Amino acid sequence: MADMTVDLVAVERKIWSGEATFVLARTTVGEIGVLPGHEPTLAQLEEAGVVRIDGVDGDSTTVAVHGGFLHITPDGVTILAESAEVSTEIDVSRAQAARDRADASEPEGAAAMARAQARLRAAGVGE
Repeated sequence: MADMTVDLVAVERKIWSGEATFVLARTTVGEIGVLPGHEPTLAQLEEAGVVRIDGVDGDSTTVAVHGGFLHITPDGVTILAESAEVSTEIDVSRAQAARDRADASEPEGAAAMARAQARLRAAGVGE
């Protein structure tokens, strides 16, 4: 089975690093699935999205990612995010409260709502 090296790094810390069989990410032009040997690509990540990494051990890691870039080479994937939270670290009630407080009619409120919704999707909570 083929695998690739994946590094997901946020400004404040390294989130995930290791060998994976698949990566799923949402870019500004749509969702992209990456398998080992993928065509080299550089893409801007969606401002508030979710990344899933399927490790070679069979475990999947889901991360709420806010902004950044996805860099794909034939050997691996590097995800550089402005901020990111692993699904197991997300405080669901806090994310729901942030979503409920956000005023989507204001630009900053719409961005806050999108970030909260991405956190909830990563945590596996329906919107």
